[in-house]
Amino acid sequence: MIEVTFAQLQGWLVAFLWPFARITAFMAMAPLWGHSSVPNRVKVGLAGVISIIIAPVLPAMPEAPIMSWASVGIIIEQIVVGLAFGFVMRIIFAVVQASGEFIGLQMGLAFASFFDAASGTNIMVLSRILYMITLLMFVALNGHLMVLETLVMSFQTLPIGMDMLNANAFEILARYAGTVFASGMLLALPLVGSLLIINLALGILNRSAPQLTVFNIGFPSSLTVGMTLFMVLMTHLGDFLERLFSQGLEFMQGLIELLAQVN
Repeated sequence: MIEVTFAQLQGWLVAFLWPFARITAFMAMAPLWGHSSVPNRVKVGLAGVISIIIAPVLPAMPEAPIMSWASVGIIIEQIVVGLAFGFVMRIIFAVVQASGEFIGLQMGLAFASFFDAASGTNIMVLSRILYMITLLMFVALNGHLMVLETLVMSFQTLPIGMDMLNANAFEILARYAGTVFASGMLLALPLVGSLLIINLALGILNRSAPQLTVFNIGFPSSLTVGMTLFMVLMTHLGDFLERLFSQGLEFMQGLIELLAQVN
């Protein structure tokens, strides 16, 4: 007859529960797994399967009773770490969405928006198109597997039950959010610059020849030139996204190491 002691049962529970908290928080925040179209049962089930698979190779767990305030603190700590990793991935995907917003505003497509259930806000059509392309490129380049590998390896560099996390890492994470505007504008700059020149030319034409209806000329011109330049931009989008994914993964690895450095 197989007998299971209370100490063994607690060891099994903590080996599953604490990594499960970090992985679940990450999947709830990450764009691919955290999308509203993915059922919550699938998210929780996938996090549970990953937790069971990696449990035998994890470092030793802290000796804290599972039903204690120390265990609650560890769970909260793991949730914060998982949310931080997921926030990095969300920033990466927000770059292309911001770029689509910049391009759409300059092309005069601000009215072409629809409700996005994932974010709960209205987004432009170009932002949605770029987001879906980025999502497909991320999967095609095995980015989801590399992110999961980085998340699993984080248990070695950032083991469960550390005394405290480095608070400076969260400040750097907040500053990294500026990538949304910097990289987003960098991607949209060729189209925004070209369309700005067209708008300036139309403004000069309106002042020199007021009898012309600039609105009837400006919108078709901006839309035609914008769509043409957008097709040209698509030929270089793959290289841009590859660099963006690489920078995001490098930042995530650096964030893990920084969180592990206690002042």
